[in-house]
Amino acid sequence: VQLQASGGGLVQPGGSLRLSCAASGDTLDNYAIGWFRQVPGKEREGILCMSSSTRHKYYADSVKGRFTISKDVAKNTIYLQMISLKPEDTAVYFCAADAYQWACQASQYDYWGQGTQVTVSS
Repeated sequence: VQLQASGGGLVQPGGSLRLSCAASGDTLDNYAIGWFRQVPGKEREGILCMSSSTRHKYYADSVKGRFTISKDVAKNTIYLQMISLKPEDTAVYFCAADAYQWACQASQYDYWGQGTQVTVSS
């Protein structure tokens, strides 16, 4: 499966943004999906991951209540809806997929989209 992330940009604190992760080559129904983010000098952080069935979801404490994940089956696309954005949410955001597990650890994921930059600043 190939993943294409998009939707990043500059947003003011308190604002909202929706990232998209469009898949091709296979249906996302076969994969667990994760959203990760990375800032320079730090490890890639798993923030929100979802099992292939969508029944199981993991939210990092830093994004609970503010970020949600959803899937559009017809478009074969995953979305990351972000609200109440904070400057500390500034990072490069990545989507990833794995056919076997949904634990929110970057080393476990086999397929990655390119990153999309999110900057939260006034």
